[in-house]
Amino acid sequence: MNGHSAVLRIVCPDKPGLVALFSGFVSSHQGNILHADQHLDRRHGLFLTRLEWALEGFSIPQADIHTQFQPIAQSVGAVWNLDFSNQEKRVAVFVSKTDHCLRDLIWKVHNGELPCQIALVVSNHEQCRAFVEREKIRFVCIPVHAENRRTQEHVQLALVQEERVNLIVLARYMQILSPEFVALAPPTVNIHHSFLPAFAGAQAYEQAYQRGVKLIGATAHYVSDQLDGGPIIAQNTATVSHRDELEDFKRKGRSIERDVLTHATRAHLLHRVLVYKNRTVVFD
Repeated sequence: MNGHSAVLRIVCPDKPGLVALFSGFVSSHQGNILHADQHLDRRHGLFLTRLEWALEGFSIPQADIHTQFQPIAQSVGAVWNLDFSNQEKRVAVFVSKTDHCLRDLIWKVHNGELPCQIALVVSNHEQCRAFVEREKIRFVCIPVHAENRRTQEHVQLALVQEERVNLIVLARYMQILSPEFVALAPPTVNIHHSFLPAFAGAQAYEQAYQRGVKLIGATAHYVSDQLDGGPIIAQNTATVSHRDELEDFKRKGRSIERDVLTHATRAHLLHRVLVYKNRTVVFD
């Protein structure tokens, strides 16, 4: 277990002594805490924390940590997750015709910036096949339209299960996923080409251009059954002016999209995101 760590993410009602309670669990079993972050949501009276410690030297076997911590979590009414850095992280990337986010994700996996394996790329078009297969990644084209959407989503879910995928990344996948798909799929991160909640939907740049905005942005969020309404993980912006045409909006936007999607994907893979009440705390 050398170099590996455990991560607890906890959301619970605030009360005195929570930091000592959770850190005491680790220290009482000879755990070396590597990172400890916390946040108090005063509006909702909630305490949120992320605690990471080294597995080397920890007296509880990795397989038993969940069971040992359960009574503590239950005593304070916590919603919590326990994850490990040595767990396999397998990602499926869904993409349509536009490939800038896909290429950036693959490059950053190869460069060691994203701790995962891209096990599968799914597309509703063939444009990205040659590039993906040159990278020795499985590519599957599944055309989707209104009449076959339900059937094709079953095919997609079967592929995700077959490849043991535990995260889906929508890298400009220009299809709306059904609530049934979202309910059965692993966590899914989407990149949207606007600064949400402004300009939801597919024509975000066109809407921003027509409105004459002075800032454009990109938003990475978890997918929910509400269109572009899931918990937001990361956002960024760039300036535009009256001199910029629609193609300038799109050109500037592509750079933001790449960075924001990578940032959000990395935060998820490193278990730095806590989701509650359709919002997030991200401990970067």
